[in-house]
Amino acid sequence: MANIFEDAFTGRLDLSSDETAMYVYDVDPGESFPYHYEYVEEWLLVVDGAVVVRVPDGESEHGRGAVLRFPPGPDGAHQIMNRGDATARLLLFSRTALPSVSIYPDTDAVGVWPDDDTEFYFKRGGAISREDAV
Repeated sequence: MANIFEDAFTGRLDLSSDETAMYVYDVDPGESFPYHYEYVEEWLLVVDGAVVVRVPDGESEHGRGAVLRFPPGPDGAHQIMNRGDATARLLLFSRTALPSVSIYPDTDAVGVWPDDDTEFYFKRGGAISREDAV
């Protein structure tokens, strides 16, 4: 198993769990994740460094040891940005859910993951009615 304080590892941790997904990310200065929300609760632990987190109510800075919870749905929308001079290490975790859906409000897009190996992205404005789909 990876040691999140010592190993140069990024990506999904193998927890041998069907219930929980954990990811370790090294976010370099100037990098960010897109503003998005999901339909499962998500948690962030800042392992090292500092990040700025954008949520629907604004932005705030969080340093090593900070733990944040993002609720499911639009109220849990978030973006993680590294505006500092050093790499930040993050641990993100949530309940495993497939299929999975993420909404990207800034680009009006939807991401869909029907399984671990497939992903699709769509513009919400291009959605068709149920009657046209089936």
